[in-house]
Amino acid sequence: MKSLVLAALLSTSATMAMAAEKYVLDASHSQVVFSYNHLGFSTTYGMFSGFEGEIMFDEADPANSSVSVSMPTKSMFTGWEQRDAHFMSDDFFGATDEDMITFTSTSIEVTGDGSANITGDLTMNDITKSVVLATNLNQLSEHPMAKKPWAGFNATTTLLRSDFGVEKFAPFVGDEISVMISLEAMKAE
Repeated sequence: MKSLVLAALLSTSATMAMAAEKYVLDASHSQVVFSYNHLGFSTTYGMFSGFEGEIMFDEADPANSSVSVSMPTKSMFTGWEQRDAHFMSDDFFGATDEDMITFTSTSIEVTGDGSANITGDLTMNDITKSVVLATNLNQLSEHPMAKKPWAGFNATTTLLRSDFGVEKFAPFVGDEISVMISLEAMKAE
């Protein structure tokens, strides 16, 4: 009897573990775009790239999914070299080539058909804070050129840069940062 119960438990565990499928990020089609108010005169934009990460996606029960992503802090690009260099200086990030920005999900709340709030730990500038990403599944289908299962997501959030120790010139240069994320991921082999 004990063997049957153990076999049933192992079978159930194996089925649950297989429910989420691994997708790896397509770095060439994934970006984080951010914007902030500059002295009330303009909205300044920048982006991060160079993603690495994976999504464990459970199509049948998206709340059982997870996300883990990282990108080099120095991958930030604002379109003006002097600004990029200033952001990497001790005035803001004091970034080295090894510094990474990471996000690891802690929970997912499905909010509608193809939408969810993904809560997770964002670590930036050696500070970790919980953030919520309002996320939409753009498409889950076979990639027309790669001929593999592919997924695309968009997400948004708002951060306070002062929460991450990069508050130089606030409040004149906006503390509130709007973040837009768009990423693609391919099913792992």
